[in-house]
Formats: sequence, C-alpha cells, structure tokens
Amino acid sequence: MIDSLDVSYGDMWGSHEGPDHPDPIPSALAARRHAAGMPYAVLLSSRERPLAMAERWPRGMWRVYLFDDAARRARMIDFKPIGTGMLLAHRNTRLTEGDTEPTAVEKISCPAPEFGDWQVFAPFLAQQGHEPATTVVLNDVSVDEGAGPLRATDIEHLFRPGARDTPDGPAVLELGDAGLLRITSGRLAVSDPGWVSNPRTVAVPPGEYPVTLSLLRRTPWLTVAAAKVTLLDTPPHAWEMALRPDEDPELLGEGQFYGVGVDTGTVAFMDATRTVDEEGLDEEVFLPLSLADRPSVELPGTQTGPNLIAFSAGWGDGSYPVWIGRTEDGQAGCVVVDFRLFPSDEEKHLPGRTPPGPARPASRCRR
Repeated sequence: MIDSLDVSYGDMWGSHEGPDHPDPIPSALAARRHAAGMPYAVLLSSRERPLAMAERWPRGMWRVYLFDDAARRARMIDFKPIGTGMLLAHRNTRLTEGDTEPTAVEKISCPAPEFGDWQVFAPFLAQQGHEPATTVVLNDVSVDEGAGPLRATDIEHLFRPGARDTPDGPAVLELGDAGLLRITSGRLAVSDPGWVSNPRTVAVPPGEYPVTLSLLRRTPWLTVAAAKVTLLDTPPHAWEMALRPDEDPELLGEGQFYGVGVDTGTVAFMDATRTVDEEGLDEEVFLPLSLADRPSVELPGTQTGPNLIAFSAGWGDGSYPVWIGRTEDGQAGCVVVDFRLFPSDEEKHLPGRTPPGPARPASRCRR
C-alpha cells in the first residue's frame, strides 16, 4: 500500500533514463513555470524509488510515465484537456526495449491538476501493479532555490590579454580587431547569420562601433572566447542578460540563461534591418572563416548601409549568453557574446552539472 509519495521537480527529461531528474529545479520555480504555462516535470517516488513522472506540456496537455522495478520508464499515458478542469487519456503506450507498443485506451479521466495537486495521478500507479491508498500524502523533497539564473562574472577578464590555464593545457588570450560595425536603425542584432528571423536586439544610437574578439590561442588553433561591440568608452557599471520581450529570467533554473542559438558554428553582429543572402553564406562567411588565422569576416553593406561582422562561435553549435554592459546612468556601453570557455567558480560546483563545453547539456540554456 502506497500512502505517501516524495515529490521533486525538474526540466523535461527527454531521452534521459534514471531514478532522478537530470536537471532538478526548486518547487518555487516549477510553480512559476506552471503559472506561465511552461513545461516542467514532476517526479513521484517512494523510498527513493521512482514510480511516476508527469510532464507538463503546452496547451494544457500532460504526459505521465510509469516506472518498472528497475527504474525504467515502462508505460506512457498522454492526456489532453476536455471541458473545464478535466483531462482525458487519449494514448496509453507500453514501452519495451527499443520499441513502443500502443494498448487499448480506456476512457480514463482525471482532474487537471493545479500546481501541487499530484494526488490526481496516484490512481494510475495501479497500472504497474502498485496499490495507492485512498489518501496519499505528498512530501516535497525538491532542491533548494539556489543562486538563480546564470550571472555575468568576470566578463572584463575575457578581454584582458595574457596567459590562461585551460582544461587542454596552457594557452594565451589575445585581442583581435574585427572591424567597425555600422548601425543605422538604432537596433543592434545578435544572431546566427544563417538564422536571422528572430535575433536578439539591443537599442543603441546609430553610428559605427568597434568589434573586439577575445581569442584563445592554443597552437596551432585560435578559439573565439567572446566578442564585444563597444558603444561607449565608459566601463560597465552593471551587466544584464539581453532578453526578448517575452522572456522572463524568473522562469530560469540555476545556471540557466536565454541565449543566441547557433546552428552554423557562427555568430554575427549586425543592424536589425540587415538582410542576409543565405545562398551566398558558404562562399562569403563560412568558408573564409578559419580556426588557424581568420576568426572573423565582414560582409560590407552599401556605402551608407549597415554591414555584418561574423565570427566563429567558441564551442560551435549551441546557445550562448548575450550580456549588455550598462553605465551608471543606464546607457548601453557594450554588448558581449560569451562563448563560455571559462566557467565561473559557481558553475564548476553546480551539483549534477557539467562545465561549459562541447557536450554541455542543452537544458542549461533557453534559445
């Protein structure tokens, strides 16, 4: 008889298999995501053994996984909302090794849970041979709130030349001049040049601004550690994450960020009105870039039109934070893309997290 369940929260599991969340989050963050209609996962366990995991999906849908005795997901039940405040099971799938086996779907319904009302899923534990009590007590065992989203740390250090210790051995950090960026519309955009439909933008006065690359040299290669557009000579007083209007950092977990998505191994600074000829990108941008001696390339505009400055993304494809350095009076003094070659001390000690790098978990970021 199961009369109590331990409750914990995390990001969506994806293909992860195991008895715990791959990326746990505190209950307060899960509650904020619930209120915002964003996805998250709820794990129901008993005596440190996972029994069920419920994933909150868009449009009020839920997916419940039931675990077998070996802590493997053995059954998947999909629910869709019906009427007011109810869910209907419309797909019930038995999961086998490397395959799925749909089973007949009974017309099972349950109340759509408010946050914390996870007792509504307890009756489904019977499908794995468990016997839930009429009343099940829930115990919150989720992780503490923690330090919150990724914070800008040591950004200035990224642009101080000198020797560096890296996981691959000693290296030297150099500064590279990538040219002048011309902004005509008053909006600076940061984007993968191959995908510019929804770039991150920052309001800046029209003008021409120097672009500086932070280059990590490890013979014979150059890796772009960061890139900066300098708007004012005044040193930044504070840093803030570059956000789109619909992004709320209160919905991010510890060490997470909203960043510029990269699918071509390249990032570009440009005017928000600048268009890109995708057919010519290979010849004009991707092929000229070289990890040996050419980390950036400029696509000129017309005589008075905006140009584009592209550069290799440090670890390649992924997502990377964009920081705005603000002066004391709130002006944008610079814009920096950090390719996160140097994890902060906080990130090195995040439980269950790997440092930034090529294999960095995608759940650490939001594109």
